[in-house]
Parts: sequence; structure tokens; C-alpha cells
Amino acid sequence: MTRDPSMKAVGWARSLPLGSSVKTARDWTRGHLTALGWDRASPDTADSVVLAVSELVTNAHVHARSDAQLILTWDEECLHVTVHDSSPRVPEQRRPDDGATGGRGLLLIDALADEVRTHPCPRGKDVTACFRPVPPGSAD
Repeated sequence: MTRDPSMKAVGWARSLPLGSSVKTARDWTRGHLTALGWDRASPDTADSVVLAVSELVTNAHVHARSDAQLILTWDEECLHVTVHDSSPRVPEQRRPDDGATGGRGLLLIDALADEVRTHPCPRGKDVTACFRPVPPGSAD
């Protein structure tokens, strides 16, 4: 990872209107992960981040029927991936039956991320997943 001692945190934000492609969110995220060097230093974690972005944006569009605000914040310890939507309903993990085509997104995000939080807001909610890169020299 690129370390700049003068940098305390850096962030990016992208609005994804209802009906926009989730691929747009994945590509945008992957570009920022590449700029941070995660594609080389922690490729498995980068893939996990992109998959989580896909799930979170899909949840905002499908379940909240809302535009999604995607925010990435890197604070030198954790990449915080936040998706805001306009629904006040807090997501609930559910146990889908074997034949269900959906219902596994939050289980997947919980398995991929180091930490997941949901925060109610005056105009909706934020769901944030934290990802810590594998330290240099460690196996990913």
C-alpha cells in the first residue's frame, strides 16, 4: 500500500441513481483500489471489497428502492465502504432456504468484511463494511 505520512485519511464518493448499473459501482471502486495499490498488495481483499460494494449497492436499489450513495474512506488502517440509501428500514440477515435465489447478501458481506455496521440517519441509513488489507509479507 502507498503510505504518505502527511495523509491522515482520503475518501471518494459516488452517487448511483436507482436503475444505474452495479457494474459502474464495481469499476469505480476497483479504480480507487488500484490507486491505493490494493490490486497488487492485497488482491484477495480488493476482490472482497468489490463484491461487498456490488451487494450493498444492489441492496440499496432492490430492497430500499433507492438511489445509492457510495463512499470509500481509507484511514491507513481500514477501508470503510459505506452505502447510504433513503430507506429507514435496517437490513436484517436472514437464512434463505436452499432454493432461494436471494437473501445471502448480508451473510456474504459479514463473512468478507472485518466489521459491518448499520447506522440510522435522518433520511435513511448507512451500511458500512470495514476492510483491513493484509500486511505486507503476509499471505492473502
